[in-house]
Amino acid sequence: MYKEELEQRINELGRGLVSDLKPEGYWEGRLSSSALAVAVAVAALCFDDRMVHAREIERGLNWLSSNINLDGSFGDTPESPGNVSTSLLVYATVNLFRDKEEWVHSFQERIAGYLASQKIDVHSPQLAEAILNYYKKDYTFSVPILAMCGLCGVPGEEAFKHIPQLPFELSLLPRRFYRMLNLSVVSYAIPALVAVGIVIFRKKSSGLFWRFVRRFSIPKALKVLHRMVPKSGGFLEAVPLTAFVALSLINAGYAELEVVKKGIRFLKVTQREDGGWPIDVDLSIWVTSLAVKSFRSCLPGFLNSDLQDKIADHFKLNQNDKVHPFNGTRPGGWGWTNHPGAVPDGDDTPGAILALMQLQPKMMVKKEILAACNWLVFLQNKDGGFPTFSRGWGKLPFDQSCSDLTGHSLLAISAALENYQDELSRWKKRKLKKAVGKALFYLEYHQKEDGSWLPLWFGNQQVPGHVNPVYGTAKVLTYLKDAVSFEWIPDELKQRINLLIEKGGRFLISVQNSDGSWGGAKNITGTMEETALAVSALMAKENRKICEAGLKWLNLFYLENGLKSAPIGLYFASLWYDEKMYPVTAYMEALCRSLEVLDSRGHQLS
Repeated sequence: MYKEELEQRINELGRGLVSDLKPEGYWEGRLSSSALAVAVAVAALCFDDRMVHAREIERGLNWLSSNINLDGSFGDTPESPGNVSTSLLVYATVNLFRDKEEWVHSFQERIAGYLASQKIDVHSPQLAEAILNYYKKDYTFSVPILAMCGLCGVPGEEAFKHIPQLPFELSLLPRRFYRMLNLSVVSYAIPALVAVGIVIFRKKSSGLFWRFVRRFSIPKALKVLHRMVPKSGGFLEAVPLTAFVALSLINAGYAELEVVKKGIRFLKVTQREDGGWPIDVDLSIWVTSLAVKSFRSCLPGFLNSDLQDKIADHFKLNQNDKVHPFNGTRPGGWGWTNHPGAVPDGDDTPGAILALMQLQPKMMVKKEILAACNWLVFLQNKDGGFPTFSRGWGKLPFDQSCSDLTGHSLLAISAALENYQDELSRWKKRKLKKAVGKALFYLEYHQKEDGSWLPLWFGNQQVPGHVNPVYGTAKVLTYLKDAVSFEWIPDELKQRINLLIEKGGRFLISVQNSDGSWGGAKNITGTMEETALAVSALMAKENRKICEAGLKWLNLFYLENGLKSAPIGLYFASLWYDEKMYPVTAYMEALCRSLEVLDSRGHQLS
């Protein structure tokens, strides 16, 4: 592409991004609707009061009937292939209406046919074994699925005999002990541990000792839930988690609890006009940081100083300033949305740090940046990596350190050192430098032989194991290439970083498709997000031909399909989603980085 072509597309995308900016100073984005979220929300509303919520229930059922796949299955998004978990939950939900709606019988038969093809018999206790085997030791999702099925009469009255008891009594221990316990759910799923654990206890028999312990624990466990619920009523602003909690407590005899009433209100107000629900309200903090960073040096051409200040103020307003009631994390971090149920995490916090540095002079954001760096340093695990929410858990996959969050945090802390090294105490500088060194060691250890890194919260449905080495490598590589330019980094560290960059670059080049695109791996259908991220990671004069091929593919794809998003996101418990802001921010960043490598005469890339 020529310089003029790049500038034209940048202006087009940039104007579109600015037009979507909310008056309050943030981008909201839009998550795909989720059949799983719809199924669990409809069930919760039905258990609460079928007549009062008749309108929402009918709209939800209509959405489900309109979005079934040809093979009778349901996927996590309307663009996703079917999977057992979502299909089973939809089957269970409509079972509540089997005696009321004539269409339910044929609808269930279609779903049952798909499940049978996956060796799942909806009329047999065998389905519990199948779901538990799929999720293995992680009960975060498998046990709530089975509990809801049992409450909906699937497979029958004996359903709860085959469901493991969640140890909700452990929620009464101080949080500092959680990481030492062999909990079967991830750190962010304590509400499900409590609510689903209580309803299972109510529905199945247990020994005399455990009956006594758990009956005694219920009132105090419910108080734990009460302390954790945000003003919005949505635990983590997540529809499935909130619905699982509500329907479990209703069926356990606690329908009048404020936690339940708030949760039901949350479900009602988050339903979309078409009857669908997303898995979460939005990812506004995350997509706002992506949007800001995508402009790069072009930022002043699209956002004047007033708009930049407004966005920066929005970030500052949403920085956590107290011990968080959900998981007890200290002040300083950011969650993924500006809604009250968000919990500070290890990806949105470095994202906000880097966006703030781009939006305002360094002294105007110093307090927020250094507080966030302190938060990140405290989050860092002993292995040098950064987890998402809680330090030191690591027993289940979504609580472990991961490469993309570690690379992001490494860049953010490195940027803070670059900007504030003359104003930091010797002790503070040493602490931050140590965190960077540990993070680099983690990335060295976890870079695979082929040069790739795997991300945690992203994947590709077409890749075996649903992993996405292209996304993970592109993100880590981009973070490292930005970090290695900082003056404070000593030569020895730069040499180590450059070795990682070289190896990661070779991997990305090796998996480019013949049409110039990138998918989740070699010979996987290309997407806008993965291709744009790979171009950003590889953008350099020595990679001009490779990047030019990627840009040409992006140009053709954009002209034919617009900014079409792909379901590459993985939400809690491995739920796929797509987000409308992902393709535009990734494409914008790739174009802006391309413009930066052109020489002053505007030569084309190839």
